[in-house]
Amino acid sequence: MSVLFKIWLLSILCLFQDNGGKTTLLKQLASEDISHITSTQGFNIKSVQSQGFKLNVWDIGGQRKIRPYWRNYFKNTDMLVNLCHSADRKRFEETGQGLAELLDEEKLSDVPVLIFANKQDLLTAAPASEIAEGLNLHTIRDRMWQIQSCSALTGEGVQDGMNWVCKNVTAKKKQ
Repeated sequence: MSVLFKIWLLSILCLFQDNGGKTTLLKQLASEDISHITSTQGFNIKSVQSQGFKLNVWDIGGQRKIRPYWRNYFKNTDMLVNLCHSADRKRFEETGQGLAELLDEEKLSDVPVLIFANKQDLLTAAPASEIAEGLNLHTIRDRMWQIQSCSALTGEGVQDGMNWVCKNVTAKKKQ
């Protein structure tokens, strides 16, 4: 007797803020050592299995000089993941503006967005509600979105966010 399993392939684009923790998150998802992380100077990609999905996660560097190249990765994106440094309040407005620009991209229309309010392990971290307000998330009306408190360093909240990704991409693909 043979059993067939349906494995869904998802392309996840992990963008924005340099020093937001994108590479740490990616290594955490892949169960890799996170003791030596360096700033991404291009891109990293990891494939991880989760809940019957093969997730191809693209971690694209957040430095301003790299941002013009982001659009090369938009095609066939199933989910946009944005990591926000929760203790860097002075960058919330910049991050919100950048997110709004991304959401205006035609190739990303209807792509759901997960915002990880990262670095919640820091004493100075803003709560997810403050970050949502700072990023103007309440103005997003054309797609599903979620903000998830997490610490990519400790792993807390990461799986909750990925559960949301799998649940909502499944719902979107069934439409």
